[in-house]
Parts: sequence; structure tokens; C-alpha cells
Amino acid sequence: MSSPVDGDSQPPPPIGFEPQDGASNQRDGLPSDVVNITVQDEENGGAYADNINLLERSSQSAGAREALDESDQFFADGQRRIDYVLVHEPDPDPEDEPRKAQNRKNFEANLIEAGLQLEYVTREMPQDSGKIEKQEIHYVKVHAPWDFLTRYAEYLNIKMPLAKNDMTEKFDSCWSKFPTPFDYDESILPEIPDFFTAPFSRQRERQFIIEDRSTFFTPAQRSLLVHQFLSRAVFEDVGDRAKNKFGIKRMLSNGSYTAAYPLHDGEYIDEDATQTQGPDQNLRQLLYQTWARAGVWHKFQPLDHVRLYFGEKIAIYFSWLGFYTGLLVPAGLVGLIIFLYGCIRLPYNQTSKDICDEDGIGNLTMCPLCDGRCTYWRLARSCVYSRLTSLFDNEATVAFAAFMALWSAFFHEMWKRKEAEIEYDWDVADYEEEETIRPEFEASVRRRRINPINKAEEPYLTFTSRVCRLTSSLWAVVFMLCVVIAAVFAVIVYRTTVSALLYAVDQESVKERAATITSITAACINLVIIIILGRVYLIVARVLTNFELHRTLTEWEDSFTLKMFLFQFVNHYASLFYIAFFKGKLIGRPGHYNRELEGARQEECDPAGCLIELCIQLAIIMVGKQAINNFTEIILPKVMNWFKSRKIKEMEEKKKEKVARWERDYTMATMPELGLFDEYLEMVLQFGFVTIFVAAFPLAPLFALLNNILEIRIDAYKFITQWRRPLAMRAQDIGIWFGILRGISAIAIMTNASIIAFTSEFIPKLVYRYAYSPTDDLEGFVNFTLSVFNVSDFEPDSIPSDPKTELFGNVTFCRYRDFRAPPDAERPYKFTIEYWHVLTARLAFVIVFVISVWLLTWFVAFLVPDVPQAVKLQMLREKYLGREALLEAEHLRPGKITDSSSSQKDGTKPVA
Repeated sequence: MSSPVDGDSQPPPPIGFEPQDGASNQRDGLPSDVVNITVQDEENGGAYADNINLLERSSQSAGAREALDESDQFFADGQRRIDYVLVHEPDPDPEDEPRKAQNRKNFEANLIEAGLQLEYVTREMPQDSGKIEKQEIHYVKVHAPWDFLTRYAEYLNIKMPLAKNDMTEKFDSCWSKFPTPFDYDESILPEIPDFFTAPFSRQRERQFIIEDRSTFFTPAQRSLLVHQFLSRAVFEDVGDRAKNKFGIKRMLSNGSYTAAYPLHDGEYIDEDATQTQGPDQNLRQLLYQTWARAGVWHKFQPLDHVRLYFGEKIAIYFSWLGFYTGLLVPAGLVGLIIFLYGCIRLPYNQTSKDICDEDGIGNLTMCPLCDGRCTYWRLARSCVYSRLTSLFDNEATVAFAAFMALWSAFFHEMWKRKEAEIEYDWDVADYEEEETIRPEFEASVRRRRINPINKAEEPYLTFTSRVCRLTSSLWAVVFMLCVVIAAVFAVIVYRTTVSALLYAVDQESVKERAATITSITAACINLVIIIILGRVYLIVARVLTNFELHRTLTEWEDSFTLKMFLFQFVNHYASLFYIAFFKGKLIGRPGHYNRELEGARQEECDPAGCLIELCIQLAIIMVGKQAINNFTEIILPKVMNWFKSRKIKEMEEKKKEKVARWERDYTMATMPELGLFDEYLEMVLQFGFVTIFVAAFPLAPLFALLNNILEIRIDAYKFITQWRRPLAMRAQDIGIWFGILRGISAIAIMTNASIIAFTSEFIPKLVYRYAYSPTDDLEGFVNFTLSVFNVSDFEPDSIPSDPKTELFGNVTFCRYRDFRAPPDAERPYKFTIEYWHVLTARLAFVIVFVISVWLLTWFVAFLVPDVPQAVKLQMLREKYLGREALLEAEHLRPGKITDSSSSQKDGTKPVA
């Protein structure tokens, strides 16, 4: 807990005056190498303009060329850092340009009035052959002086260094003393100093560790503080604060500006060296060498440096992704061992041996799989399916499912500890309590009330209005979920139709592969539907979330995330749930099929079960989605940047000069508007594949591990080399995603228990071995699971049009997969006692498995404390230092109580 903030920390509200024409900065007509610099007169409080003719860069000295990349981070005077860049191009519609120019004029005047300093540069871009008109790009460089930064740092409660952390060395473990191949040497990756911090206060400025005002705030913090005002600055004042148009976001959406971004720290690689190293490299180069290259895939991530460059929000994502990937190592290795165990046991699997025996059980005549066009078939046709199923359907899979349930519980508990450490180390423990109101909320809500905490007037949305908006949004979400279910239903119809057509083909090779072809094609179609519906629902969810009017950005993101995840959960997993728990379960029996689905028979499982079909569906969706995501994340940005960078190269060749940093960044791709949402969604859906259906596909954790090793470096490469530098947003944790992960883990316990009990053959095999087998093994198990049907009892629609008498002879009986009485029994075709024994065992297994795993996960949560002891001690130390700083400030303020001893005697506390 840090010390409270003194004094009035509220910055001036956004200014909405209309600047006079005489006070505006005229930029028209300036040559491309003339910079119009607007600065704030600190003494007189006014603004003045000066035109500075820049020297041709081609005449710069060699030493100046070496420092060019660094100089591009500053104004023309080489002293004031560029904290933000605004870009606009001439509007192709001449009638609309005056309105946009007026918007920019008002907006920039308000920036200057608030204390920001601006510098204008116009560049001429090379044109394609045949075009006569020149294309000019106008850049507005923004610098925040010390007074502006301190005001907004105090307003946002930014924590800054108060004292060096003197407790870090005491909590290093013994293992940390040993070097590993995963660590970097300090000569390559210097350690960032650790400090105790407190919310910045201008009145207590001298108490903070300020070695140099120009570097006290990092470039990431500077751009964030500037953005806070840009998001609130007015560009159209109509006299009513609730109706004013404001914010850089709206300026970008209406085309007044084409881009707004902070700058990267120079090039990410030194063009004069094959590998940039040493103290002279910038932070971007350091991160590229130690984080974004594929060659460092085995190294730990430099997360403190990532936070320093990109801010806490992005750094927390990479911290969570790295933590998740690290814990996938044991899960992937155990899954691989389970798969190898299945491969080793394959030649000895009695079930697959019986099915593949064409002279024995495999020669049984099976009932047709569809109406009319399908005919009888031999059980041996399922030989391949049964062998593939035996790879995963064994006793080791049960142990692995329990292991993964405990693994997920351990993952959640350990991440809570890691998150507590991150919240403290990165000074975001109280961020959500101190988060400011969204500008969109301020603009849309007209009702005002006094905040009971800070006694300031702020927008307020009534409970009735909030409930009405949430209810309306809920109905829209339910409708979209019904659309997804309808799409899944369409895929089921496709599977039924195609399966019947393939089984009716007069080629044995096609019939043998009919189930596999149907599963693969249906999975591919389902994958396409998932992608298309995902794009549609993204638009719908964004509109609904905006309609709900959330107060803070965190609330908006949590609501949007929950909607998108509910949709994507149904979108990705509905077909898997169908195969796992519904396919082949409600089909009826020969002679009395369930025809409630448009009068047609429902799909049946192979005699070997539906487990391998579930495995195929899961593998295609999981691996296919990962491949598509990796393509869109790395290939498309590179292609887009290549097209944009061609003009930059033409300009360099024409003028024989290096293009400035702010021009290069303009040609780069932008980070998606939703930020890290797509990255989190991709990984959380993967977490669902790894946990919910792991009993059907034990290799899922291994594939996830391999993908994530690449994902970390691909994402890092995007951020460093392909995207403009994103805003260094703050965050306290991974948000609602943690609750979603907990929910997935809870669902996974039940689904894995149900898959083992109802989808696999594990329970029927146990019942047969210990209750019905005369030899206590699985010999005869296949025959045990097949019932007998008299073909004279077929429904008219089910009689094969071509019974293939030349292959099967005159068939009087056929076999089907179920536990039913024979046709000559007292109650023909009724469930047998074996059916009820197996069902009871299945239900008992689910109950025992769920309760046992739940108790073990609770025990793991009980053993692992949420906050490490070392973090608790450091938090107490920081509280102590914060109190000491307050007491010291009381002694130094004039007019305040200076005798601390007297104030202690009468029981009063010093006034802060």
C-alpha cells in the first residue's frame, strides 16, 4: 500500500474554446523542409510561432548521421522529446476538407492551451507515374513539458520511485544462484533497478528519486499521459459540455487525422552490424535481440523490459502467456507418454484384434447404417477405426484426465501468486480502484451526481437505465447464440446426408472411409463457419457493449470479453459436445429408429465408438485455427508494411536521405483496435481444447505447447517490428479472463468424466472384465456389446434396396451396437440387465471422479497461498516508507503542524 496523494491532483478539464483566427498557427504554404514550431511561453503564458529552416540532411556530417536515429526522437531543437505524433493528409473530397481543418485547428489550440508543445512538419510523398498533383503528409509532433507531466501523473495516481528496494536480495532462492541456459547474462540484458514507490505528488516532488527531469518519466509513461488529454480535448464546442465533440478517437474516426501514435525508440536492428549489442543499443533493439527473434525461443522473456517499453497491460499478457506455456511442459510430456503407451499397447489390444479378425468376430454381418441405399456390412470394416481408438481409449487416459484437472487447479493457484507479485512489482495493485472514467461515458451520460468518495461531480447512470440496457443486450446475445446453434444443426444435417451418400456408393474402399471423410469435411466446414460467425459477432458485441454505457475501460472490456467468449465458446465447442455426448446416443434401434430430425435417421457411432471421431474434430479445429491465426498475425502485417514502405524507399532514393522515425512509423501497421482481446481469446479457447476434451485427445497439451513457443516469439515480433508502438496502457491483471479460465476448468472436470464414462469404452470394458468375462480379460467383449436383430422386423424405409446377396447370402439376422434382448426373447429388443449394470457403473464413475478431483483441487488451493510471503513483507516495507515520507512532508510545509511529538501526545494525526 502506497502513501496517499497530497493536494489537488485534478488536472484542468478539457478546454472547448473556439480560437480566434489571429491566434491560430498558419501552416499553409510552407516548403517541405520548413518546420513550424509552436511552443508554450512559460513566462508569459502565451503562444508564439517560429519558422525554422532545417538543413538538408544530405549535408550532415558522419557523426550526425550516426546520431540521426536518436535525434528523430526530439524536436528540431534536439532538446524536447517527441511524445506523440498526429498525422493528417489532404481529404480527397475538397468540400469536406474545410470542416476537418477547422476541427484540427480547434483541437490543436486546446492542446497548446493545456500546456503541450507542438511542432509541424510537411512531407511530400513520391507519386505514381501519370499523377501531377503532389501528395503532402502533415505531421504534428507533440511534446509534454514537465509541468504537464506532473499534473497528469498526479491525476492518474502514477506511482514513482521513492526509495531503493533494499529487500530483494533476501528473498532469492538457492536455485536462482545457479546459471541456466534459459537466463540471459547481465552484460546482455541489464537488470532494471527495483524501487519502493508512492503515488506522485507535486507538493512532495523533492522526496522522489529524480536524477533528471527529462528521464524521470519513461517514454511509455509520457505518451500515456499525453494520450489522457488527447482523449478529452474538445474539437467542436457547442456550448453544452454533454454535447461537445471531443477526443482523438473521434478525430481519427471522422478523418480529421489519419493516424495518432507514440514513436518507437529508433530502428529495431542496427543496419551497420549483424547483431546489435552493448550499452549503446536502444530498448527496442534490446527487446528484438533478447525477445522477438526466433533464435531465442528457449530463453526467459525480459518482462520488466517489456513493461518498460510497452506498458503493464501488454507485459501482463506476455507474462501470463509465458507462465501458461511453462506449465504446459509437464502436461505435454505426460500426454506424449500416454500416447506412446497407447502405441505400445496397440498390438496387444484385444478389442481391435477381435474386430480386425475377418475369420472370427470381424466376419459378423452388421445392420445397414442408413435407410434404403445402405446395405449390410462386415464388422472388420471398422478395423482401422478400432485401432486408432485404442491409442486413446485405455486406462492411462483416465489417469491423464485426472492429472489435467489437478494441473488446471495448480495453474490457477500459481498464477494468482504470480499475479500478486506482478501487481506489486509493477505498481498496479490499486489501479482498478483508481481508474478514470471513460471519455465516451462522460459524453453520453448527462445525469450528474456527487461522488461520495472524492466529492467531485461526475456522470451517473441510474440503476433502471443500466438494467434496461443490460436486458436489451442480453436478448441480443441469446439470439446470436441461437444463430450459432442453428449453424451447428446445419452441420449435423450435412454429416447425416453425406454419410448416407458415401455408404451407398458401390465401392468398398469408399464405404470403409465414409466415416473418416464425413468427419474431416464436416470439421473443415465447421471451421469456416466458426471464422465467419466470429467476424459477424465481433461487430454485434462491440455495438452492444457501447450501448451498455460502461463507466471505465476495464468494465467495458470485461463486458465485451464475456459476450465474445460466450459466443466463441458455443461456436467452437458445440460440434464437439454433439459428437461427445449426443451422437449415437438417441438413435433408437433397428426397426424403431428415432426419426424426429426431419423424418430421417440420426447418425450412428462406429462399433469402435465415437471417441476417435471426437479426436479428429478436435484436432482439425484446434490445429487449423492456430495455423490461420499465425498466418494472419505475421504474414498479413508483413505484406501490408511492405506495400507501405515502398514509398519510403522511393523517397530515400530520390532525396538521398534517411527518412525520419516518425515517418517510418506512419507506414507501419497499427495494433488492432481491440488490443489484446484476440490474443487472449485465442489462448483461452486453446486452454479449453487442452482441458475440456483432453480425454479424447491427450496430445492436445503438446500441440498447444509447440504452438505457444512460436506464439510468444511471433507476437513479440509483431509488436517490435510490424506494428506501430501501441499506447502503454495500464492494467492490474488479466481481467475477466481469469474467471473464464476458472469456469473452463470446472466444466472440464465434468466433461472429461462424462467422455470417459459415456463416450469411451472404458466403463463397459471394466464391467465386462470383472462381472461377465469367464477369463477375466476382454476376450469376447466385442460380441458382448453387439445385439441381434431379425431383418424381418425392419421398417419399410430401412430395408436395403440392394442386400448384396452375392456377398452376404440370405441375411436373416444382423448385429448392431447396443445392449438389447434378442428377437426371440420374452421382451424382444428391450434393454438387458447388462445395459443397466453398465449405466450404473458409468454414473457411479462420474460421481466418484468429479468429487475426488474437486476435493484434490480444493486441497491444492488450500496449500498454495495467494500472495507470496516475500511480497507481503515488501508491501509492509513500502507502507512504512510511505508513512515516513508523509511525516517528513509535514515537517517541511509552512503553516502546518511541525511538532510531531505534540501531535502524537494528544492522539491526533498529522494532516496530509
